[in-house]
Amino acid sequence: MQATIGTDVTFSGVGLHTGRLVRLTIRPRAASMGLWFRRMDLPGQPFIPARYDRVPESRLCTRLDGDTGASVSTVEHVMAALAGCGIHNALVEVDGPEVPILDGSAAPFVRGILDAGIRRQDAPILALAVMQEITVADGEASASLSPAEGLEMDFSIDFADAAIGRQRRVANLANGRFVREYCDSRTFCRQADVDAMHAAGLALGGTYDNAVVVDGDVVLSPGGFRHADEAVRHKMLDALGDLALAGAPLLARYTGVRAGHMLTNRLLRKLMATPGAARIVECTPEQAARLPGMGVNAADLAHVA
Repeated sequence: MQATIGTDVTFSGVGLHTGRLVRLTIRPRAASMGLWFRRMDLPGQPFIPARYDRVPESRLCTRLDGDTGASVSTVEHVMAALAGCGIHNALVEVDGPEVPILDGSAAPFVRGILDAGIRRQDAPILALAVMQEITVADGEASASLSPAEGLEMDFSIDFADAAIGRQRRVANLANGRFVREYCDSRTFCRQADVDAMHAAGLALGGTYDNAVVVDGDVVLSPGGFRHADEAVRHKMLDALGDLALAGAPLLARYTGVRAGHMLTNRLLRKLMATPGAARIVECTPEQAARLPGMGVNAADLAHVA
């Protein structure tokens, strides 16, 4: 069965790029309504669908554009939390241009969702089953989707900074694994990139408390990494959030090599534009049990930092 959040849950924090204080509330929605955002601070409080075809080209974060010129940025972490908790229907209200960064991971959103409860709805889960391999590339970076029984990920990164270096992780995201192992992994960046973004008027809300900042072989953020491979775990978190914009849970294996937001969005666009590459299926109980978020419960919070 589909699911929505049990009751409203609210978060407050600064936006990563604007540094502006933002209030965000996730509200329940009826079955089959899907995931939507709403800009509460704009005239008419416009709705913005959480869909891949509303994402413009952007390397730093994932932005959604609405019909009236309204937009909301940095949606990937809250989208990952919704997907990782198995929420199919919800309205995300924000009173600013971007989602608050909080601690730089999806863990605060996951905690809020699980504390509010997950309410099952009397409607079947429709999933998008990938039927053939689809690949996109940009230089040394690539991303692909291929057929699988649930949602699997294989991600590799390679950074010159020794504090990160080469990392690879492979996971089946069924049975709450995202909540237990990935949701607390934070945004990371190089100090040189932070300096360049600040000079360009970007990342004004970024601090050592909401991102892991490295400089060569040194981790500048207090406490260091939460996981030895936190960087690649966060890339998988981002990918889950970006893939959730497909409009339905994916039955697929995602393989990312140095991939980012833009490449994952290009991959979804190619998947949807390729005849026969994917089809909508009504999940059997066995298929539903293999989706991210199915089987998540409050005990999984014990694993979250």
